[in-house]
Amino acid sequence: MKRFSMFAASVAISCAAVAQQNGQNANQGTGQGTGQAAGQATGQTQTQPAKPQPRIRPNDAGAPIPIRADMLRGAYGPYRENNKLLYYHLDIRLDPEKKYISGKNTIRFRMLKAGNRIQLDLTDKLNIDKILFGDTPLKYERDGSAVFVNFPSMLRVGQVVSIDLYYSGNPPEVGRFGGITFKKDSSGHDWINTACEGDGANVWWPNKDQWRDEGESMDLSVAIPTGLVDVSNGKFVSKTDLGDGYTRWDWHISYGINNYDVSLNIGNYVHFSDKFGDLPLDFYVLPEDLDKAKAQFSQAKGMIEAYTHYFGEYPFAKDGYKLIQAPYTGMEHQSAVTYGNLFKNGYYGRDWTGVGISPRFDFIIIHESGHEWFGNSITAVDPSDMWIHEGWDTYLESLYVEYRWGKADAIKYLSGYRPKIHNLRPIIAERGVNADPTEDQYFKGALMLNTLRSVINDDAKWFALIKGLYQHFKHQQIETEDIVAYFNQHSGMNLTPIFNQYLRRAHIPRLELLFGESPNLVMYKWDADEDDFAMPIRVGTPDHWQIIHPTTKWQWMQSPLSKDDFQVATDFYYVDVNKQ
Repeated sequence: MKRFSMFAASVAISCAAVAQQNGQNANQGTGQGTGQAAGQATGQTQTQPAKPQPRIRPNDAGAPIPIRADMLRGAYGPYRENNKLLYYHLDIRLDPEKKYISGKNTIRFRMLKAGNRIQLDLTDKLNIDKILFGDTPLKYERDGSAVFVNFPSMLRVGQVVSIDLYYSGNPPEVGRFGGITFKKDSSGHDWINTACEGDGANVWWPNKDQWRDEGESMDLSVAIPTGLVDVSNGKFVSKTDLGDGYTRWDWHISYGINNYDVSLNIGNYVHFSDKFGDLPLDFYVLPEDLDKAKAQFSQAKGMIEAYTHYFGEYPFAKDGYKLIQAPYTGMEHQSAVTYGNLFKNGYYGRDWTGVGISPRFDFIIIHESGHEWFGNSITAVDPSDMWIHEGWDTYLESLYVEYRWGKADAIKYLSGYRPKIHNLRPIIAERGVNADPTEDQYFKGALMLNTLRSVINDDAKWFALIKGLYQHFKHQQIETEDIVAYFNQHSGMNLTPIFNQYLRRAHIPRLELLFGESPNLVMYKWDADEDDFAMPIRVGTPDHWQIIHPTTKWQWMQSPLSKDDFQVATDFYYVDVNKQ
């Protein structure tokens, strides 16, 4: 568990009044919130009941102080960096009655530096039964969830090594979605699911629990009581009756996979399918929800069509696309997206952004599947840069809206995210300590990208830029600096100060406007933390926008507009405006 400084706690308390004043809402959900979306119009004129107090997570107000467990898991230390992960074969058995897991993970890696020790991860709530290097038992040391494996002799540079780590026990339920949960469905059948982003994949299986090292492929073998179905990542290979009341389900993943994306979905599932061109679309739901799912899941094809249009083909074509019912809101498990949005549009049937657009589509299908492009194909090397997953994917929601209903509705949809932003601390968190970034990474990240689109001010160039960026980095693990460098190179502009202001600073830029020193004269400048911040912006009126180029130094312009009539295009740029 992370602990917070007294300063952070005091900030959280003092910010409550600010949040109330601004009508902010930052409920945490699938990565995003589950609370009632703010700002829904009622059409009533009488006094309205007071709105529920918006919630500010402690993490949004102040960064937690890392503890030893965070540093052991977060640091890419000498016993992680000395090897490159190549492959996993996770071969396990689950006993629903005892809530028990047992089996082994075969881990293959290549040595990058000579050494006789590597670091893996497995929660200390699970037992390590043995670790074998061929037939040789290996010694190991445990420090919380960190597992340091020692070899009897030095491994040479370039050597490919394979070990088998056998483990067993009752995995604890942790985090919002439980990590791994043993439940029953409404008909009394066993229903076992995993969802461990943030909590760490090591809560249920041993692995190198780092985002920057995904390996090249993976196999999953899952033995469960006969009659149940396991739906996991990758392509279905076979199922084998083991003759002891258990059946093994085998899946092959043809790509590198982020460890928290590895997924078990075990239950009384029924299956139906569709295709998008040659891409198989497979759907797994409980029998009682089959008719609702057939209607609701039809949105998946349109989603893939939209994201393919903007970024290129679905990134895991060999493994196909699956959408699987789960007893929680949803998660972006690679090629096996999980879904729990009650077969309703919006978010649990609610207008998620409060502007009338989100009731047109199923938020979980559109958002969680967007992570196949950003989060699963393109992955941040460290959780501190998770806006690369969440900011981009939230922006993808607006692209889906634009593809279906046009740019005006997309801009309206994005504007509905403004009240959810706190601007209390920077989006990018501390690296190397398993830091949990502020929730602003979703909404502020998306609005920053929309702002950059307006700065580019050429939609053909913008869409070529973001498609080129995706194609350049697909199936890679990257940092913020990689994205900034790509934008600078391919836009022909120095956008570094803009990225820095939105990602590395708490506050957004404020356009200062001063009227009345002489008739028709307007003074303007940016108030920003970045000394070299300079960003063009549209001002005037919507039917006659004029682009000005403020810096952090005062400039002036002629305008026939009064202070009240002089507008700033804040739907296209996420900025504050101060008129005086």
